[in-house]
Amino acid sequence: MGYSGKCAARSRPPAFFLTVNANLLTVAIVFRGRCGLSKCISRYLLSMALADLMVLVVNVTLELIAPVYFPGSLLDITPVCSIIFYLGVVTIDCSVWFTVLFTFDRFIAICFQKFKVKYCTEKTATVIITSVCVISLALNVGFCFIFEPAKVIDNIPMFCVIKSTFYTSPLWAAYYWLRVALTPLVPFVLIALLNALTIRHITRASRVRRELRGSGKGESHSDPEIENRRKSIVLLLAISGSFILLWAVNVVHKTCITITDAVFFQKYVTSVFNIIRITGLMLQSLSSCTNTVIYAVAQTKFRAEMLTLIKSPYDLMHSLTKLCLNKCV
Repeated sequence: MGYSGKCAARSRPPAFFLTVNANLLTVAIVFRGRCGLSKCISRYLLSMALADLMVLVVNVTLELIAPVYFPGSLLDITPVCSIIFYLGVVTIDCSVWFTVLFTFDRFIAICFQKFKVKYCTEKTATVIITSVCVISLALNVGFCFIFEPAKVIDNIPMFCVIKSTFYTSPLWAAYYWLRVALTPLVPFVLIALLNALTIRHITRASRVRRELRGSGKGESHSDPEIENRRKSIVLLLAISGSFILLWAVNVVHKTCITITDAVFFQKYVTSVFNIIRITGLMLQSLSSCTNTVIYAVAQTKFRAEMLTLIKSPYDLMHSLTKLCLNKCV
């Protein structure tokens, strides 16, 4: 890890604990099921919060912070750091694609009312979320084999260095292109497209209903259905918009690196590519803690539940303990 990486890692702990607590709070609130959300939406939101929490634990703690504060520890053994990198890629994939799944679920619920009954169910959400996890675990196995030890100390391979064949092999190049396409390019495009289609559908539906109810002639009519549908997409647009904004720099960096093959310049701290890389990683990590703030702004019941749990630490610990026991069983 270069100097810039150490500086970035040393500046993370205070913000890290804040973001971990925020995600734990989100998990507890959604798990209690008192926010007025359907079981389908709650399942997606819970999976997103857990995936974001794992990103903070694996990518930030084990991959960035721990090697700086505990150099030469067990985490620096080559097989261990390879597995940590692999798990980090998997958790990022899950976090990103859970956001896509949530966006698609809301798109179906709003734009296809007939198909909504069959698709927007807790069982369907569980199957899809599980499938994404399994596919991500299988698809990223290749990252376990791209590293070699930087040195051998007492017959123990230490540290992880990318093999030279990774930069020269056409097979590895195709694999890297596939990974960049799947995360984050395809999700980035899908979220933007689904949001655009959803907004267009809501706009058209609102216009038609206003005309049918005579509001276009100057009369004032309130339409509870349209108001509820507008409120229902506030959370969707907030989460999706936050994802697009915070991942934009990372998308630019991945695209530039893939097209220009400028990996060499990343080892220089002051190079443009390295600055973009560090900025993208910082914003990407930030995207794992913004959902709680979005929920608090967009959902009245979520704010009430959040205040209740903050005022009663026992309820918070009870909810988290019950969730852990259910997952273990």
